[in-house]
Amino acid sequence: MQGWLKWLGVLTTLVMLVVLLGGALVTKTDSGLGCGNEWPLCHGQIIPEDIKIETIIELSHRVVSGLAGLLVLALSIASWRLIGHKRETKFLAVLAFFFLLAQALIGAAAVLWGQNDFVLALHFGISLISFSAVLLLTLLIFEVDQRFDASSIVIDSRMKWHTIGVTLYSYIVVYTGALVRHTKSSMVCSSWPMCGNNEWLPSNLYQWIQMGHRAAAGLIFIWIAYITYITIKHYKHERVLYYGWLIAFTLVLLQVIAGAFIIWTNLNLYVALAHALFISCLFGLLCYFILLISRSKINKIN
Repeated sequence: MQGWLKWLGVLTTLVMLVVLLGGALVTKTDSGLGCGNEWPLCHGQIIPEDIKIETIIELSHRVVSGLAGLLVLALSIASWRLIGHKRETKFLAVLAFFFLLAQALIGAAAVLWGQNDFVLALHFGISLISFSAVLLLTLLIFEVDQRFDASSIVIDSRMKWHTIGVTLYSYIVVYTGALVRHTKSSMVCSSWPMCGNNEWLPSNLYQWIQMGHRAAAGLIFIWIAYITYITIKHYKHERVLYYGWLIAFTLVLLQVIAGAFIIWTNLNLYVALAHALFISCLFGLLCYFILLISRSKINKIN
C-alpha cells in the first residue's frame, strides 16, 4: 500500500479526533456564538479585529473542521480509487464525508438561526460517525483485518448480537451525554452517583436529563463488563478480541470515572474533554468490532 495513503489516513483520523474534542470545547466553554450569528465569516470578517477567547475557540474549531473536510474528501477519493476492491471501502468513504458535511451544516444552522437543544445534541454524535468511518478506512488501508486474519475468527451468535447491540446503544449514551451539555444540566445534581444528598429521584426536567445519562452510562458499563467476561471465558485464543474487549472495558471504566470527576471537580475543563475523548475512542473501537464480525465466521459455541 502506498505510504502517502497511510499517512493521509493517520493524519485525517487525528484531525477528526481534534474536531470532536474541539466541538466539545466549544460547547463546554459556551463559545458557540464566539463569532456572532455569522457563518462562515466571523463578526463580518475572515479574521476579526476584536478577538476574545470565545472567538478564538469558535474560529479555531471552524478552521480545523474545514481542514478536516478537505482531508476526509481526499481520503475518501483516494481510498475509493486504491482500495475500492475491499467491500467496506466505498460505503465508509461515503459515510465519512456525508456525516462530516452534515455536522458542518448543523453547526452553521445553529450559528445562523439557532437550534433546539435536543437537535444540537445530535452534533457530536454525527461527528462521531464520521470519525469512526475515517478510523475504519485507515485500518483498512493498513490492512489490519488481514494482519489479524479476521476471516478466520470464529464468533458465536450471542457475541455477535451483544456487540451490535452495545454499539448501537453506545450511540444513545453519546446522545444523552451531549444533551446534558447542551441543556446545561451538568451541575444540576450536586453529587454522584446520587443527584443530591440522599436523593435518587430527579425533581425537574434537567435533573431527569442528568440522571438519565448516568443510568444509560451505568448500563453500558455493565453490558461491556459482561461482554468482556464472555471474551475472557471463550475467546482467549483470539488475541484481537481478547485484548480489544479488555481495552473497551478500560475505556468505559475511565468514562465512568471521568463522569464522576466532572461533578466532583465542578466541571473541570480537562476532565470534561477527557470524558469526550474516552467515549470517542470507545465508539471507534466498537465499530471496529462490527467490522471484525462482518468478516468472521459465525458459529454457535456451546
